Amino acid sequence: MAETFDYIICGAGSAGCVLANRLSADPANKVLLLEQGGHDRRFWSRIPVGYYKAVYDPKMSRTFATEPSDGTAGRSVPWPRGRMIGGSSSINGLIFIRGQHQDFDDWEALGVAGWGWRDVLPHFRKLECYQGGESQWRGALGELQVSELRDDNPACAAWLESAEAWGLPHNPDFNGETTEGSGRYQLSIDSRWRSSSAKAFLKPVIARANLTVRTDAMVEKVVFDGVRAAGISIRGEAGPEVIPAGHVILSSGSLQSPQILQLSGIGPADVLGRVGVDIVHDLPGVGRNLQDHYQMRTVSRLKRPITINDQVRNPIELAKMALRWVFAGSGPLTIGAGQIGGAVASQHSPDGRPDLQLMAMPLSLDKPGEPLHRFSGFTSLAWQCHPESRGYLEIRSTDPREQALIQPNYLQSEHDQKVMVDGIRIIREIHAEAPFRDLIDAEVLPGPDVSSEDQILQIIREQGATVYHPVGTCRMGTDDMAVVSPDLAVHGVEGLSVCDASVMPKVTSANTNAPSLMIGEKGATHILAAS
Repeated sequence: MAETFDYIICGAGSAGCVLANRLSADPANKVLLLEQGGHDRRFWSRIPVGYYKAVYDPKMSRTFATEPSDGTAGRSVPWPRGRMIGGSSSINGLIFIRGQHQDFDDWEALGVAGWGWRDVLPHFRKLECYQGGESQWRGALGELQVSELRDDNPACAAWLESAEAWGLPHNPDFNGETTEGSGRYQLSIDSRWRSSSAKAFLKPVIARANLTVRTDAMVEKVVFDGVRAAGISIRGEAGPEVIPAGHVILSSGSLQSPQILQLSGIGPADVLGRVGVDIVHDLPGVGRNLQDHYQMRTVSRLKRPITINDQVRNPIELAKMALRWVFAGSGPLTIGAGQIGGAVASQHSPDGRPDLQLMAMPLSLDKPGEPLHRFSGFTSLAWQCHPESRGYLEIRSTDPREQALIQPNYLQSEHDQKVMVDGIRIIREIHAEAPFRDLIDAEVLPGPDVSSEDQILQIIREQGATVYHPVGTCRMGTDDMAVVSPDLAVHGVEGLSVCDASVMPKVTSANTNAPSLMIGEKGATHILAAS
């Protein structure tokens, strides 16, 4: 007979590692944490700049493929997700930003009581150790290390000056009173290394006698006794195995938590019937409400060799990078997916609230994992903070190894199209301001021939990409399409919760890792209270 656990957490990602820490803090709770991938011991998952190698490396991530659509000019867009302890927090771009305060008030307005800004702020503050110190907005006693940018680049400094000249005021802390304005992004790094959810929350407690961590364990489905979750079925190295549990928590992310629910018989009856899954509870919202941030880049060739593209091809500069990282914990090896940027309202914002997030970095490449361009490249990009378009996810078969169908429906809304086009206009106007304009030799992407709104929209369809922020497929709420209640319990069954980015009713305006950590932190309080 398999050992019985009080809590089984399926997925050791951003929220899952927080849950394992908090739920096992009481020695009376027997906790099992399951991860489909392996441990996060690889060098490129630990050094901050390693994001560019880790994100598409099959040893560290699993890349899902979306369905082609009109919004992507018939392309399938790759969606990599972390496949190791720490999940996507072990491979992401390290940017730590909570999002606009109104994002969480929007959740509350959608019927999710207890998740407004005033409710979630204490949980954000609890989990972080901000190196800038504690304040009414920030926490300094938590486990996750959050640092200011530690690399100064003259092209980035010029971009920020031009952004202010255009009209974006300086913002010293995007995690403070507002996200609006321009400034430097903060990163989840400690003295030199990535501060992933695994490193911050799991590793310090992994030796607890009441906490068991198993890797290389694929969760096939939740096992039910009537409508009560009685355990989970996994496929490990020794074959299929059923593990009993008092409470099952899905923390496998926005793509695999809904897949596991559907494979377990919880989801839209028509989808489950089509593939032959026995229905435990007809819950039509499972896999619906899929949202993601869609980005479009601009790439500029600069007149001077002052970008990382130039530094990596100079042995002396490479040596300087290594020495700065080793002795000072600074320099280009400490950067993430973006160094600077900000939040701005497009001309289509209905209330003047920022609806575009900008990001810029002194490098350029076709996609992470591929070589940097051989010219002095600088990248500026924009994504829409509050997309109206919604997609969906559906299982194709009863095989848990088969990827579900993923249709994000990018740019389905005409409003989304207009906002994205305006994002390129704003970036170009910032680039036209001094002093950044004096650095530019030419715009390489989209290029000077792409000028009309129709041309810009078409290039966005052809060249746009994910910002790696899928959310919403098991959303919180109390209406008929909600999957979990505000305390994260799955509607219609007992002993089963979902606690990860899939529960967001609406995508937050900026990067989603910090909110995912908060969901793990706050979710643990709800799950413990219900026990």
